[in-house]
Amino acid sequence: MNQPPLFTRRIKPRIAEAMADTPVVLLMGPRQAGKTTLVREMAENGLRYLTMDDVLTLLSAQEDPVGLIRGLDRAVIDEIQRAPGLLLAIKKSVDEDRRPGRFLLTGSANIMALPTAADSLAGRMERLSLFPLSQSEIAGQTKNWLDGVFTGHFLQPGSVARADDLIERVLRGGYPEVLSRQTPRRRTAWIRQYIESIVARDVRDVSGIEKMDQLPRFLRALAQTAGQMCNYTQLGGMVGLDGKTAAKYLGVFEQMYLLKRIDVWACNKLNRVVKSPKLQFIDSGLLATLLDLTADEVQKDRTRFGNVLETFVFSELLKHSTTAEGEYRLMYYRDADKVEVDIVIESAAGQLVGVEVKAAATVKESDLRGLRKLAGLAQESFKVGVLLYDGDEIMPIGDRLWAVPLSTLWGK
Repeated sequence: MNQPPLFTRRIKPRIAEAMADTPVVLLMGPRQAGKTTLVREMAENGLRYLTMDDVLTLLSAQEDPVGLIRGLDRAVIDEIQRAPGLLLAIKKSVDEDRRPGRFLLTGSANIMALPTAADSLAGRMERLSLFPLSQSEIAGQTKNWLDGVFTGHFLQPGSVARADDLIERVLRGGYPEVLSRQTPRRRTAWIRQYIESIVARDVRDVSGIEKMDQLPRFLRALAQTAGQMCNYTQLGGMVGLDGKTAAKYLGVFEQMYLLKRIDVWACNKLNRVVKSPKLQFIDSGLLATLLDLTADEVQKDRTRFGNVLETFVFSELLKHSTTAEGEYRLMYYRDADKVEVDIVIESAAGQLVGVEVKAAATVKESDLRGLRKLAGLAQESFKVGVLLYDGDEIMPIGDRLWAVPLSTLWGK
């Protein structure tokens, strides 16, 4: 089997920067996103490498966490969510020795959501996120789309991303192992086994769920609602679960970094806001596999492609937010009149950029309705509205509104 190709990860300098002045750094993200490869590289700088996927190491961590940590000076500890008891032992160790860069941890589940871990390393630890590869990383580009648009500069389009090329990018997603597989059939086979593995093993580490057989069916049901608002009762009803159980299961998948709930943007002038969060998957290739969506099907009928393309764009912007110079929050807009904007990006200073995603090369006046509504509500806070489309020209299309190629997401 081909080895996954090696890519330069944009988060690497951030990790080194954090380790230079912080005792503990935690790198979080989904399994198989590339965390182990990255921290193994960094372990070559004099850090001992331990993984909780090793049975003996895990047993030691569970039976004598204080003893295990006492024997370490500086270390990488991989998949720490499998032994969350180590966090208190690490806290004790760094309270006695506050040298920066002592522990580099990785977690494939959000351990900070576990009650025992929530406060144990407050003020001693910096958290960073690593998601599957961005299209920029795949293309070897270093520019950040978010920093660019908030400083008034669109990136120049990358390699042309129309028709077959765009469809392949979206259906493939960003998991490194997927990129090493040459055919759609082999990629799909890997993603299906990846999902089975997470449900069979990792979910047990972070939840008390007993009826594991319901989880794959529920995940498929969630895929059908990607890009839509969360209605837990309706979601649960699709697979015979009550609303409370559905919310719990969704929370577990969110903890595993498979999907994310996106809050609605609101301002004081908006009194008819829809409060429900929207559901987005972290990887478009995983979503496409859950939907059994193939390139042939997209070519025949583009209707199902729209939600997967929106997921793809959301995922790319989420990845850019983890390595940007600025601090950005991703939301969406929808009001009671069903006027909406796919993604609303808010900077730390409160400036807004609206992003609409269009799976076509032509732009119509009606495509701008949501962006215009958002601009009117946000007024001076509204920096720019971007209609990402399947073309190759950056064009002004109204006051503070631009049509921008999707390929700028991995542009120069």
